[in-house]
Amino acid sequence: MVAGSAGRTGIALTEKQRIAWLRLIRSDNVGPSTFRDLIQHYGSAEAALAALPDLSQRGGSTRVIRIASEQDALRELEAVHRFGARFVGIGEPGYPQALKEIDGAPPLLTVKGDLSAAVRPAIGIVGSRNASISGAKFAAMIARTCGQAGYAVVSGLARGIDTAAHRASLETGTIAAMAGGLDQPYPPENVGLLNEIWNGKGLAVSEMPFGWEPRARDFPRRNRLIAGISLGLVVVEAATRSGSLITARLAGEFGRLVFAVPGSPLDPRCEGTNGLLKDGAMIVTRPEDIVEALRPLAEPDLFRSQLAETPVEKNDKPLSPPPDDTDRDQIVDALGPTPVEIDDIIRHTGLSVSSVHSVLLELDMAGRLHRHPGGLVSISMLD
Repeated sequence: MVAGSAGRTGIALTEKQRIAWLRLIRSDNVGPSTFRDLIQHYGSAEAALAALPDLSQRGGSTRVIRIASEQDALRELEAVHRFGARFVGIGEPGYPQALKEIDGAPPLLTVKGDLSAAVRPAIGIVGSRNASISGAKFAAMIARTCGQAGYAVVSGLARGIDTAAHRASLETGTIAAMAGGLDQPYPPENVGLLNEIWNGKGLAVSEMPFGWEPRARDFPRRNRLIAGISLGLVVVEAATRSGSLITARLAGEFGRLVFAVPGSPLDPRCEGTNGLLKDGAMIVTRPEDIVEALRPLAEPDLFRSQLAETPVEKNDKPLSPPPDDTDRDQIVDALGPTPVEIDDIIRHTGLSVSSVHSVLLELDMAGRLHRHPGGLVSISMLD
């Protein structure tokens, strides 16, 4: 059995901080990476909220940025609590340890169910919605074996492979990553399964606002949660163009192990998994293959020794004055539509780290900055 107590350490947010965090992440142009940068630059979510209008204006925005109000945050908090759910912030006890380590981890998760599932090492299982009988059966075997070995099983609550994986791990602990708010499950036929998950030994998680109805573009974000929470990802039946392959790509980018179950070359549902094997994914012919491969990664201290960029509030942090127009123009001129590393901007301009990050935040708040994998940035040029 793997250890199941890792991840309970952390610092709890105060209620005031939680409201400010919720306001900040729900404001215009603030994604997870921007959220982290704002708190690191300004010291707290409250200070960042106060700075957003000036940042947006200096970045070239011609419209007033929408900042989530305290009333908006309180309404969402109350709705979440009435639903029997709660918010868990990055760095708090109960936030999935592996997820915290990915670039741009969600600052806040809405969760409902047994939080112990979130702090155990996890394995993701995804695959075809129109799964074959044998594919669903093998996915269930994998989930059952991994659950008995001490792993939480993470999937996306979809039809087919996801459903089989969740059902097989109800007794050992399963995590349902959702594309919409916790109160907007998809597909509708899995509402009963979701109730079994969060009323038993499982957990439902979402980074989307409560009440958010899932759209097509929200599912890749859901897939990102599955890959981020897991130490490894197993793909069981996936067509060439499928969300499962997006999840596998993200898992590879996060440094997770990627497993694939081989299938018949005559079955279109196996083209994606067979392609993963050609690209170097680990072959799975029995559930024990996964348990054996994950064993070295399941140590409780695996992530604790790494330097995670968790937002930490420092209310007494001194603020530097904003860059002058000359410095700002120099940084903007160094940018363009081609992604570049922030360190290269600093070296190219010769300006301070603080000045460069300040201008990038201005551009971000104006909606002009584009963030790319690996910490690269580019900008949209003004007409």
